[in-house]
Amino acid sequence: MKRLSRIALTLVAVLAFMAGCGIYSFSGTSIQSDVKTICIEPVVNRATKVNPSLANSLTEALNDKYRKLTKLEQVTEAGDLNLLVTIESYDVRGTAVTAGEVAALNRLTVTCKVVFTNVLHPEDNVEQSFAAYEDYDSNNSLDMVEGQLCETIIEKLVDDIFNATVAQW
Repeated sequence: MKRLSRIALTLVAVLAFMAGCGIYSFSGTSIQSDVKTICIEPVVNRATKVNPSLANSLTEALNDKYRKLTKLEQVTEAGDLNLLVTIESYDVRGTAVTAGEVAALNRLTVTCKVVFTNVLHPEDNVEQSFAAYEDYDSNNSLDMVEGQLCETIIEKLVDDIFNATVAQW
């Protein structure tokens, strides 16, 4: 019984040390302890087809994610971390074709280019494209379902961007 107590106490001490040293946190981030600020630039929409609220919604979702899951102070310029996201495409295509060569499902896909710069630790820099999609019944118009589809797509994109930048998964 004493041995089990010692093991449990040792495990708790190691976990507390890891969380306290700033390299690992229980939110899943791996941000060095000397990194204090992040600048998230407003998302730029360069897609041919433009959803007028998409860039703003994506910017807000990114700000919320980093605010909730990190201790980083958000600044308007020159952070220790800098995140620039550009929406490159916003496309709708048919996916499930029926026997009559009519699309039964349509797919809305949003593709973003991400440039993440860690000023203090350049080895953590990321430049990558991310895409997320949602399918919807072709009997519905895009206008009917666009808001809900975009919410889900934004969630996926934000999770992917967050994981690639500060969670480094």
